[in-house]
Amino acid sequence: MARAGLTTERLARAGAELADEAGLDRVTVSALARRFDVKVASLYSHLRNSHDLKTRIALLALEELADRGSAALAGRAGKDALTALANVYRDYAREHPGRYAAAQTRLDPETAAASAGVRHAQMTRAVLRGYDLAEPDQTHAVRLLGSVFHGYVSLEMGGGFSHSTPDTQETWTRTLDALDSLLRNWPAP
Repeated sequence: MARAGLTTERLARAGAELADEAGLDRVTVSALARRFDVKVASLYSHLRNSHDLKTRIALLALEELADRGSAALAGRAGKDALTALANVYRDYAREHPGRYAAAQTRLDPETAAASAGVRHAQMTRAVLRGYDLAEPDQTHAVRLLGSVFHGYVSLEMGGGFSHSTPDTQETWTRTLDALDSLLRNWPAP
């Protein structure tokens, strides 16, 4: 019998905390069982396996990110919206490195379609409405922004900028200035 109080949601949240503390690669059903001081078998009534646990952490992270993004974008447009959304991703990655890593997990198409990942694309497109980009350029711009945000955050978190100047905040600000300029002057095909 499963220990009282254990639910799939509680296990996913505990897994997310573990991912932030130890890294997503360290998250397993066994590690979670140790955290709750229960036998591994007692978790299998809530989780299928470690992949299922990591998928649930990814979904949790995508939802948290989408909620933060929606709140940050309210009432903003243009560069202000671009900066707000970019900062949501960067700040979340700094606060929750394991969850952020989980949010990058490739989900099966059915799970992805039902996830908050769709909200992320919608938020990015909302930012881009301030730049008046038509299709297919809007899709190109969505991909560009995702690549820059994730690439910068990944390099920064991995220590890629730690031994150089200028300050990473200055580079981040200049990067967002450059993106704003590019989006306002999107090249013709």
